[in-house]
Amino acid sequence: MYAAEVDQALAQPVEEAVDLLLALPEGQWFERKSGRISPRDLAVPLVAFANAEGGCIVVGLHSGSVDGVAAARLNDLRQAAQDFTQPVVRVRADQLSTPEGKTLLVLRVDPGDRVHETTSGDCYLRVGDESRKLGFAQRQELEYDRGGAPFDGTAVDARTEDLDAAEVAAYQEAIGSSSPESMLRARGLLTRDDRLTVAAYLLFANHPQDLFPNAHVRILRYRGVERGAGSGLTLEDAADIRCEGSIPRQITDAAQIIETMIPDRRALGTSGRFEAVPVVPRDAWLEGLVNAVLHRSYSMAGDHVRVEIFPNRLEIASPGRFPGLVDPTRPLDINRYARNPRLARVCSDLGIAQELGEGIRRIFGEMRARGLTDPLYTQTAASVQLTLFFSDALAPEIRSALPSGALKILDLMRRAGRPLGTGQVADAVGVTRPTASRNLQRLQDAGLVTWEGQSPKDPRAAWRLT
Repeated sequence: MYAAEVDQALAQPVEEAVDLLLALPEGQWFERKSGRISPRDLAVPLVAFANAEGGCIVVGLHSGSVDGVAAARLNDLRQAAQDFTQPVVRVRADQLSTPEGKTLLVLRVDPGDRVHETTSGDCYLRVGDESRKLGFAQRQELEYDRGGAPFDGTAVDARTEDLDAAEVAAYQEAIGSSSPESMLRARGLLTRDDRLTVAAYLLFANHPQDLFPNAHVRILRYRGVERGAGSGLTLEDAADIRCEGSIPRQITDAAQIIETMIPDRRALGTSGRFEAVPVVPRDAWLEGLVNAVLHRSYSMAGDHVRVEIFPNRLEIASPGRFPGLVDPTRPLDINRYARNPRLARVCSDLGIAQELGEGIRRIFGEMRARGLTDPLYTQTAASVQLTLFFSDALAPEIRSALPSGALKILDLMRRAGRPLGTGQVADAVGVTRPTASRNLQRLQDAGLVTWEGQSPKDPRAAWRLT
């Protein structure tokens, strides 16, 4: 879900708003709680949202129906942040009265400038639809990342008039705000003294590079597998392109350019026939691009996001390091964090980013589904680089030894991402069951799949990728 869906629901007449809020899935920016919840328990999602990108909690909805908040409990729940979180989570509270006379409490949580915890000393982080309790090391990662207030929430020397009026109006309508100011305030794009934030300027200014010259994406393509230097530079002619403008425009323009520069190869397509397909899946490099733009350090003035395309790989470099304790050699273990929570939330509203935090897993999944070498993350003193290799994860000698039917089944199983029975494989690739069995046996002999079952006639038996 997108964060804007909650705002759109709340902008409707009360009866319709309640139906929409009951139907919306809970996620990164939205949670429902029963009106019977205790203030101490309510502190858990308050802390979790504040430690992520903020969000909205509607109290008084439970198990698909409205249970409401008793009048005697409203004030205690309003004071939950004050009484049970530290530092105190910033929350804006509103009430909705249903036609049946029940009261809902709507709590809008701002992203925190520091790491928050409950008064019992527990720290939580919103990850998808759960408030996840952090262990000691995970909390330290968050502490390192939140050593100071997020830069995207600091004030910038600009006025609302400096923003693109059309883009502001479109976003205002998207989240159902009554005015530009209320829209900016709803997403933390104004400071407490009503000054524009860095995030507002990067998202909606016509040319944010006036104040942030390095806030752009640079795309380069090389003829050789190394950059070279001087007369040996392998950069292609007219293949050094800068994408400027607002962050949404940068991502859109950069994606269009990268798509034209990525080389193709002959491979088995979704149609079941060999056809020209990009050497790396679009979803993999696009996720890498979006992550690089949204999670880069905009306080570092000396560098920009750089996408470099070589004959054998694609590299995406982003200014700023991972949180302090992250091990880049174990990227799938990296905990969710947002260096720029305001940018992340608005870009989700705009459909540019999904619920962030699963992006690295998505990149690995896309590359593995295509049968390519795993992505590589490396970290320098000032940046993070993602490398997507164009090479097949199968050794050439193994691939050449397998019949085309076995390779077709291997590609099918990678795309499926789950165990498949022999009959399912045969139906999917359009061959007889004995043919599917022979090819699956070849894959098993090569150590690429394993058979799991209690007996040869086990109806639940299935083949799994190793």
